[in-house]
Amino acid sequence: LPANPSRKPPPRSFACAPATGSTPLNNRNPEIILASASKARARLLQNAGVDFSVEAADVDEAAIKSADQAASLRASELAVRLAEAKAGKISADKPNCLVIGADQILQCDGQLFDKPADRDAAVEHLRRLRGKTHALINGICVLRNGETLWNYTDEARLTMRSIDDQFVERYLDRVGSAALGSVGAYQLEGPGAQLFSKVEGDFFSVLGLPLLPLLAFLREQGAVES
Repeated sequence: LPANPSRKPPPRSFACAPATGSTPLNNRNPEIILASASKARARLLQNAGVDFSVEAADVDEAAIKSADQAASLRASELAVRLAEAKAGKISADKPNCLVIGADQILQCDGQLFDKPADRDAAVEHLRRLRGKTHALINGICVLRNGETLWNYTDEARLTMRSIDDQFVERYLDRVGSAALGSVGAYQLEGPGAQLFSKVEGDFFSVLGLPLLPLLAFLREQGAVES
């Protein structure tokens, strides 16, 4: 990862190619949009050499989760549903662009976690996760003209050490507001690594973007070099 973790590709504006019916995308160098405000996801794409823009989608995640949990969707299905909602919000206005939507769900003891709203919530999250193994479930999709071309889910499992309250407070003092930027109140690529004794799964997925399968799909579409 780069030395400056706060750096992300600045949003840019462009006009996508006009829709041309069923013309395949391959070898047409379609524009790529990341429909996410996540700095970690943007950094992963940037480091991989992908040319893209960022247009964060404003969707009511709480409403989607409430409706879908009532329908008893699995966490992986819910993650894809949220990813498609984000990408769909942007794709409708960007003809022929490839719009990437992504979402990550933390599940522990059968309960889903959202991003902590404040420091007190971050403390509570870490207390509930310590000494246990939890799952990070990713849903990712790519839309074109409002249609889902591809989606993918995976899961990583992380075991947190049995940290005491003093360690929790020192950790939050060190990372500050960054703890509020992700479910679980940690970023594995930073001091959050010290919270864990074991990580099972793809490192890119832990950061919120299953990068390798995404790159494979983008290569198939002629959007990145093959």
